[in-house]
Amino acid sequence: MVAPLYRLGDEGPAVAEIRARLAGLGLLPDGDELRASSFDRAIFDEAVDEAVRGFQQQRGASVDGIVGPQTWRLLDDAHWRLGDRVLSYAPSHLLSGDDVLTLQQRLEGLGFDTGRTDGIFGQQTERALREFQRNVGILADGTCGPATFKALARLTRTVVGGVPSALREAEAIRRSGPRLAGKVVVLDPGHGGSDHGNAEHGLVEAELALDLASRIEGRLTATGVAAYLTRGRLGEHEAAPDDSARADTANSLGADLLVSLHVDTCPSAKATGVATYYYGHRDHGTRSMIGARFADLLQRELSARTELLDCGSHEKTWDLLRRTRMPAVRLELGYLSNPADAARLAEPGFRDVVAEAVVAAVQRLYLPPEEDAPTGSIRLPDLVGG
Repeated sequence: MVAPLYRLGDEGPAVAEIRARLAGLGLLPDGDELRASSFDRAIFDEAVDEAVRGFQQQRGASVDGIVGPQTWRLLDDAHWRLGDRVLSYAPSHLLSGDDVLTLQQRLEGLGFDTGRTDGIFGQQTERALREFQRNVGILADGTCGPATFKALARLTRTVVGGVPSALREAEAIRRSGPRLAGKVVVLDPGHGGSDHGNAEHGLVEAELALDLASRIEGRLTATGVAAYLTRGRLGEHEAAPDDSARADTANSLGADLLVSLHVDTCPSAKATGVATYYYGHRDHGTRSMIGARFADLLQRELSARTELLDCGSHEKTWDLLRRTRMPAVRLELGYLSNPADAARLAEPGFRDVVAEAVVAAVQRLYLPPEEDAPTGSIRLPDLVGG
């Protein structure tokens, strides 16, 4: 079932809830909760549209003014403060929220490994919490309740010299060594099934993404990488996996990296170029450092080899980037709405160049600084058998 979307001009009880959440966050004027209390008449007006866009920008989401599943989740996350509720690990329904994020940051600052600081109460966060509880002499049940809140309030940060999760990511890359053989990379062709994504100039995003993924998969496999796709050629009436399911696939495979493949579109035909996205939330000071580095390497390799305009790499909190336990990057390769970009994407030879650029970026991520290669210089024959 497709989740409902709410946007400018809509009205009703759901809009009243949206207005109340935004007002509670200070993004609508004081007293808006009262004006929104008439559920049937609450309107998604221009003030709400502006507030939603501001909230999305703050939270690293797509800024479109539409309240869909991800923005709903982010609105819910934002209203929780540490101490508002008891936190615990529930595999079938992972708790998420700003309170979880604060807990992770507190534990990390005290030297306990929560994994990625993402505001999701997963198994690693529970392990870190139990270890903290054992260290301070309270019941080590992995549940963050009143006794744990008090213990956290008494203690201050002890870890200095860098963000612990970033240091662990860098150390994991160093330990894994420069060889690609044996590494696991998940390729995520965007959309699929009845969801075709963007479609212009005779090209369909879902088909392009799958073709690119297949080309990259073949080249990675030739280097000894175990490469997997999050989807195949789904039938027209089959549902494509959502971002959470794609992240679950990558997590279950124990992947070292994930690359999500998309192409963009824009009302203006002048929009052009390639951009990459990695997990990060600027306001909360959380990011995947290796994801950021990998995104930068992808950006440089693709810009140099394809001559697409370099639109930079950017932090986002999209579900796929947030829920993967490994560094993950989303690639937006050109604009189907731009005739020149579309013409390039239509050429199999161009897609081969893109595939080689991705493989080169994967290799460079694992090379120590003294062995790194100049951008655009690595070729597949150099890597086969490496």
